[in-house]
This record gives sequence, C-alpha cells and structure tokens, in this order.
Amino acid sequence: MATREINDAVPAALEACPAEMRECLQAATGGEELTFEQGFELATVEGAALEALLAVADQLRRETVGDAITYVVNRNINFTNVCFVGCSFCGFGRGPGAPDAYSLSFEEVVRRAREAWDRGATEVCIQGGLPRDLDGFFYRNLLRAIKRAIPEMHVHAFSPMEIDYGVLKTGMPLRDYLRMMKDEGLGSIPGTAAEILDDRVRQELSPNKLPAGRWVEIITAAHELGIPTTSTMMYGHIEEPADWVRHILLLRAIQKRTGGFTEFVPLGFIHENTRLYRHGGARPGAKREEHLRVHALARVLLHGAIKNLQVSWVKLGFEMSLACLQAGANDFSGTLMEESISKAAGATFGEFVSPEEFRARIRSIGRVPAERTTTYKIRQRFDGAEEETQAATTRLQLLSSESRAPYTEGAY
Repeated sequence: MATREINDAVPAALEACPAEMRECLQAATGGEELTFEQGFELATVEGAALEALLAVADQLRRETVGDAITYVVNRNINFTNVCFVGCSFCGFGRGPGAPDAYSLSFEEVVRRAREAWDRGATEVCIQGGLPRDLDGFFYRNLLRAIKRAIPEMHVHAFSPMEIDYGVLKTGMPLRDYLRMMKDEGLGSIPGTAAEILDDRVRQELSPNKLPAGRWVEIITAAHELGIPTTSTMMYGHIEEPADWVRHILLLRAIQKRTGGFTEFVPLGFIHENTRLYRHGGARPGAKREEHLRVHALARVLLHGAIKNLQVSWVKLGFEMSLACLQAGANDFSGTLMEESISKAAGATFGEFVSPEEFRARIRSIGRVPAERTTTYKIRQRFDGAEEETQAATTRLQLLSSESRAPYTEGAY
C-alpha cells in the first residue's frame, strides 16, 4: 500500500463512521486516555465504526513502534501436564493417574533448552501444571539447572499462579521469593493466569485459581523488583465486552504505576476439549470480527502505556494473526514452539515453525521482520529479501514425545 493510501485511510474511515464514534477515535489519535465509557462504546462497534477502529489502531501502532513486526526465537517447554487446579477452560491439565499424564526431568528440560539455543533461540518459556506433590523449591532448582547449563539463555518462566504456589510451598514472603528467583536467573515472568481480571468471571472459569487481586499483587511486586512481565487476557468464552475494557484499563493503570509490562497478548479461547464449552457454559471461541475488535481496542486503550501488542499464532492461526497485525498488533509470538497443541495453528504434534517462515509471513503483508530479545531490544532487522522461496516449507523437526516420562507420584 502506498504511503498516501495509508495516510488517507484513517480520515476516510472516520468520516464514514457515526459521529460519537468519530469523536472517541479522534480523542485517541490526539493522545487522550479513553474512559471506560468510551472503551465500552469501541468494544461493541460494528460495520463502518469497526473499520474506523481498525484503521485508527493501525495508525497508532505505526506512530508508536513503526512498521517492523518483531518476534523472539524461543521454545516453550511444559515440564508437566499434571494439575490439580481444574480450570474449566483448560484442555491441557491432567490428573496424576491419567494415561497421558507426563513429567519431564531437569535433564530433559535442559536438553530441550540447549537444543533450542543451538537452533538460534534466545529465550525459553517454562510453565507447567501444578502437581500436589511439587517440592517447594522446584522452580528455583529448575532455574538453576537451566542457567548453569546455558548462562546466556533468557528464562521467561512461571506464571503468577506458579509464583503463588511456590510462595505457598516454601512459606517465604512474596518479595523474598521473587528476589530469590531473580537471583537464580529468572529473567521475566509470563503474565498468564490472568484470564479476565474480575473475580465474578474467574469464579466461573476456575474457582481454585488465584483471585484477581493476588495476580495484581504478584505482578506489581515483580515489576518493583525489576522483573519485567508480559500481560494477557483470555477472550471468547463467557466474558462480555465490558469485561475486556475493565481488564485492559486495569493493566493500563498498573503500567502507569510500574512500567514493567513488556507487551500485551490477547489470547483467544480454544474451546475444544474443555469442560466450559462441553457443558454449554461458553461460546466456541471468538469469531473473526471479535479477534480484530479485541486487538484494535487494546491498541487504542493502551496507547501511551504498553507499546507492544502481540498476536498468539498458536491460538489464532497464521491467517487471523496477519489480519490482527494490520489492526494494531506489532509482534508475533515466538518461533520453535513446543508441541504446537492448537488446531488453529495448522501444525501437528512435534512440528516447529522456523524463523524463515515467520519472516516470509511478515513480508506477505508488506511489513519488515525484526528479531528481538525478550525485552524488545532489536537483534536484527531483515530489510532485504531472503529465503522466501523455501521459507513456506522450512520447519524444524525437534524431538518431543519420545523423551517424555509417564507421571508418577512424587516426580516433583
């Protein structure tokens, strides 16, 4: 698209939408912080007003971070799928006696991390279920094992739910526990387990999960101790648009206070194999317009606070991800993804997407690929053409299921 066409898109889209929506979006482009009422209006737009929201979000993205689409080369390693929490939206967790329950040894986690490092990864994301028999210092000891083997690898690990569990198991004060984890090499924390930060919704999704206030307390403490985190929101289940707005505005308030969020990641609900959907409690995930609306709304409401908006390709698939990257988002979730468990991704078990394929996908919408670190330092921009002829079929095949061990009581 030519520069003039890009510049003309927003005024034309604003002119075509209702006057009240136009005023709201013009306030956003003028740098005003939108209120809950304004955000709610945007969260429910359709037709021409939705097109205007998407155009404005894309313009704000361009003004804030430019035309590069960033990605980090990483690998997700889930050390166990055994979990007692019982979230109704989860298709991952298993009981300890389930035939497909598994655990990974420290040696296996380190092997996978080293394999990823050798393939060019700079980050490993480590998360897992919560077994009842978990040792209080398991997370610390796992960090030690990875950092001693690969000192330069960034370890992005342990959701606020896992941090809370570690605090409970060790009996340590939260800040002391976080300081210990930072000293042992914890580089950043994934802001998962957020779902929707409203206890009314959380009670329906997972009554055993930490309350919203505890999630905020853990995230805020991490930021104040110099540990950055991501932020997330799960949508497409039982929540309503007003819940999106309250959630995003809460994240905006935290960011204004601490500055510790590196990015915001909307996570579309994958309904298959979940109790929440099977029992009629949730819709079957978001539809195309809802995906676009959520990503664009986030860009507009978080403008001036959280710069980076990531698409989760394992939740959305590539086609939908590319559309959201034209509706305010600027970052692809990482490559070398572990076990590709989402049907939306169009991948099979043990299949991994290469950086070359990511770059080809990014170029397909006229944007510039750039590899980044976990904290968004640019490692390399790929301004010139390269690899397109083979990128679409280049996939890294890494060992996966054969190195798993069946879960046994006392494994951790």
